[in-house]
Amino acid sequence: MYGRRLWLFLAILGLSILFVGCSGTQETKASTAGSLMVGMITDAGTIDDRSFNQGTWEGIVKAGTDFNFKPKYLRPSGSTTADYDKEIANLHDAGYRLLITPGFKFENSIYAAQEKYQDTKFVILDGVPHPGNDYSKVKVEQNTVAINFAEHESGFLAGVAAALQIKTGEFGFIGGMEIPSVQRFNWGFQQGIKYANANLGTQISVKTENFIYQGTFHDVAAGQQLAAQMYDRGVNVIFAAAGSVGIGVINEAVARTKGGQAVWVIGVDVDQYAQGYYDEGKTKSVILSSAMKCVNQAAYDMVKSVKEGNFPGGKTLIFNVKNDGIGLPAKNLNLKEEVTSKIKEIVASMKEGKITVADKGEGLLR
Repeated sequence: MYGRRLWLFLAILGLSILFVGCSGTQETKASTAGSLMVGMITDAGTIDDRSFNQGTWEGIVKAGTDFNFKPKYLRPSGSTTADYDKEIANLHDAGYRLLITPGFKFENSIYAAQEKYQDTKFVILDGVPHPGNDYSKVKVEQNTVAINFAEHESGFLAGVAAALQIKTGEFGFIGGMEIPSVQRFNWGFQQGIKYANANLGTQISVKTENFIYQGTFHDVAAGQQLAAQMYDRGVNVIFAAAGSVGIGVINEAVARTKGGQAVWVIGVDVDQYAQGYYDEGKTKSVILSSAMKCVNQAAYDMVKSVKEGNFPGGKTLIFNVKNDGIGLPAKNLNLKEEVTSKIKEIVASMKEGKITVADKGEGLLR
């Protein structure tokens, strides 16, 4: 029900943003707004999780370089609302007036903080502010922006690309927590495989036992163990949408590749190619591609909007294929040129509405 309510809520809201794409270049204007103090609170993972936290932080750091300020992040001692509330208060009391929080776990904290600290602007990624578990009371104040992503579209593109590249074999999925954003990656991935099998001549199989959720975003060892089990069962490609759990999946793929076994990983959130190097020269990677959400650009754009005086407060924004808010890396070194070309055609068809991807799991594996 969460996914349906959230996406129904988002669908009725307009999108106005300066977004230019994950790796887009943009002109930075001098600002007379003075020194901006930007802070970030991490979710359960670390700042170097090579995924959602890190991508968000890298966008903030880039903004700091371009707009001449030094950002700061805090990692809560736990993962409860009280833990998040504490760090929000700490940054506010230290003078930080733009706080960026990655992850749905901040929904309750931002709901309260946006009213308590009206002199501060808030950005929540992958969530909408609401009290408790009551999504009927979603509220985005004028000092807050909620940003969500069409993960199902990104997962779809990754599924099509991987199927086209591998042609035949078995694919798997390892998610972190079974939450809507991770589920949408899974559902989109499965739809991409189905699309490729039905329309592009591929023969990729999927089994329920190979589409699972580990239950956390931080257990690296568990991720590696699950990946080992899947590869032992004959899986060729694993899509890991699991934060630091995904690092374990990558580690296992690297070890097996060094041992002569051809296995692959699809990265998530950011381009994880560099995390999958297995040669001494650091040129070859086990990352076939990555299903990206442009969290780095989202964070950057929000800082930029504050500096330029057009912060879109009170809005919920959706980053999707039509505004280049999701997608695959511009450079996919492990994908053939014909695969990359076909993906470009499919992206164009999605933008035109000729191909649609469901954000629900009816008829799919869990």
